[in-house]
Amino acid sequence: MKTLVYLVIGTFFGILMYKSEAASWFRIFEMFEFGAFHMYGIIGTALILGILGVQLIKRFNIKAIGGQEMQLKSKNKSIARYAIGGVLFGLGWALAGVCPGPMYVLAGAGYVSIFVVIFGALLGTFVYGLLKHKLPH
Repeated sequence: MKTLVYLVIGTFFGILMYKSEAASWFRIFEMFEFGAFHMYGIIGTALILGILGVQLIKRFNIKAIGGQEMQLKSKNKSIARYAIGGVLFGLGWALAGVCPGPMYVLAGAGYVSIFVVIFGALLGTFVYGLLKHKLPH
């Protein structure tokens, strides 16, 4: 049952991403050129909903679908860590023309070349997992 819930939510998310053109390379390029508000509106809406969601989880101690408590840990707030991660994420996003969520949306929409990007993202995640213990905390 839990898998079905995740499948429905993921399908809805994919349709929403595709229909809102958040998976469109043109829209992403337009955003990086400051040519239109479209993507900033989508990202801003997601940011506001995320903040509200986290506040609701904290205030009402909302549990996950399986019943377990959600752990909202405080993280290391070193500026270098976020600056380096943000630059790497931004470079990948600009070069590929897509961020992690829409990658799978494009794969589902039949864009075969996106599998090269998905492979690179998975490889990068794997390398990070290997090197994580060597990085400063």
